Amino acid sequence: MSALTTRIADDYAVAARGSPADARRAAAIAQLTAEGLPTSRDENWKYAQLRALERLRFVPAAAQLGALPTLPAPIEGFARYVFIDGRLAPEHSAAASDVFASLAAAPAGGGVPRRGTDERLALLNDAFANDGARLRLDAGAAARVELVFVARAESEHGASYPRIELDLAAGARLELIERHLSAQQAASFVDAALEIRLGRDATLTHYRLQALAPRCTYFDTLGATLAAGAHYRLNAIATGARAGRSTQSLRLAGEAAQLSMAVAALADGLQVQDSFAQVTHAAPRARTEQLFRGIAAARSRVAFNGKIVVEKNAAGTDSQQSLRGLLAGPEAEIDVRPQLEIYTDDVRCAHGASAGKLDEHMLFYLLSRGLERAVALRLLKWAFLADAFARIEVPQLRTQIEAHLAGVLQDRALEELL
Repeated sequence: MSALTTRIADDYAVAARGSPADARRAAAIAQLTAEGLPTSRDENWKYAQLRALERLRFVPAAAQLGALPTLPAPIEGFARYVFIDGRLAPEHSAAASDVFASLAAAPAGGGVPRRGTDERLALLNDAFANDGARLRLDAGAAARVELVFVARAESEHGASYPRIELDLAAGARLELIERHLSAQQAASFVDAALEIRLGRDATLTHYRLQALAPRCTYFDTLGATLAAGAHYRLNAIATGARAGRSTQSLRLAGEAAQLSMAVAALADGLQVQDSFAQVTHAAPRARTEQLFRGIAAARSRVAFNGKIVVEKNAAGTDSQQSLRGLLAGPEAEIDVRPQLEIYTDDVRCAHGASAGKLDEHMLFYLLSRGLERAVALRLLKWAFLADAFARIEVPQLRTQIEAHLAGVLQDRALEELL
């Protein structure tokens, strides 16, 4: 084993001491010690910032007392549940219901499937997470839920492991807001894992906002399986963390399943925002729409690797990719990479990828109309990102996200003038 894997195994032994045996944890640590974590030598991880793992503790952070940071205003009609360093905070949350249960209180579920090569960061969550959210909807049911994960602990004291297990029965409909925030400016280590199963004709509308403090290290792994006729709408925005990596493994397993992805990432300073999304079409007439918009300023790096795999039984597949990156700094880096693997002839697949700087003609036009340079830059960046957040259908949430993005863009536009 590598030195890192040995240290993880040692932390696991400490965390497991005195705890009852758990098949999920045991299977995860066994795979992790056998295979190790990804490295920059792995093709789909070469842009991720993994060096921070060498300095972290992996035991779950201990519960801490203290005031909760100011949270965004609750969204009307959504039941809010707050987790602090991966543990449910009942005093800040709605009551448990038929839809929501804390994993610490709910009966233990079955084991997790063996993680693929690109999903191995989730093994840390599988092995260490001691709480999380279980969301289950019966056939034909509908619900609206907001999950807020707050990272409070410094990384040298322990890690935060947000976990979501979501299961929608046939025809169920769920609107889910998922936020990742920091308490003050803590340099936390956050490793999140989501397991999503959508039954026949189920619909999930999923809004994700990662706005952790600038010194955080953040990884998440999202796995989803869609049955026939299921529809998954995913809208994700990442602006926080010093090193961020999001991995999605999405399988359209049933006929006519649909996936709509819209992802935005903003990075500044020395930030790294890296995403890898693999969508596998395993059944006929499934449809994927994948959109990405990223802005890299100063010396930051933004990367998005979108891979579409069309299996031989997936005739009638329709897949569209639009990946665009904007360079807003002299030493910034944008990497957008569409990939297609097609094993059947009856498909309609298209992709487009581009990376470049702001349009100087448009900037000149705005300046010639009397706008200040900072305002003109902000407007152009806003227009560039608009495709990624225009699909947010909850007005109050959209207002909050627009205000957040406006603040981020204003700060960065001002920095460019200094």
